[in-house]
Amino acid sequence: MVKSSDTVTIPAFPEGEAAPRRRTKAPETRAAALMDAAERLFIAKGIATTSIDDIAAGAQVAKGTFYLYFPSKEAMLGALQQRFVDTFCARLQEAMDRHRPDNYHERLKAWVETGLETYLDNVALHDVVFHEYRPEDRRMRNDNAVITQLVGLLKQGDAAGFWDVEDATLTAVILFNALHGVADDAVAVGQTGEAERKRRARTLTRFLEQALHPAEDDSAD
Repeated sequence: MVKSSDTVTIPAFPEGEAAPRRRTKAPETRAAALMDAAERLFIAKGIATTSIDDIAAGAQVAKGTFYLYFPSKEAMLGALQQRFVDTFCARLQEAMDRHRPDNYHERLKAWVETGLETYLDNVALHDVVFHEYRPEDRRMRNDNAVITQLVGLLKQGDAAGFWDVEDATLTAVILFNALHGVADDAVAVGQTGEAERKRRARTLTRFLEQALHPAEDDSAD
């Protein structure tokens, strides 16, 4: 029998059950969760009507946590743009690396096919995070990682005598915008199915290779 003077300790959890561990997300995980929530909300609601409170709630974190990683909604948008570009470049590089370094035809073909597919698969996200276009952004649109990556491929092919590239950077800007235009046209006319993607990629690849003046074609004249 327990006396009134005795101290009785009541366990917080039933015997044999451990107290649940509080889940503490790593900083990079919290930042990614905030970005994922922002992506979903920006696509569903638009940027202007999405508040920081909405983003924090969507990521299941306190509002103050948002400001630990992003000083503003505009900074979040910039981070989403960078993540989009980084992911885009990684997929392009992975596709090109499936072919030998000196197989420039297949590497360019892979760049076109993967670029078109990735853009069309993520067109809603692309449109919402790159929704603002201002004249002062022109250099940012041209001097970006995707173009830098393509410049490297063009210079390698030119050095090997496979292509004749007078200005690799300008040529990369032209090719990048050609890809963008073909993708935008596919969306505009509602032709984004697999067969149409392959047709457009094939046509664009042929056009780009003709524009690059393959060395063997020049020597044959």
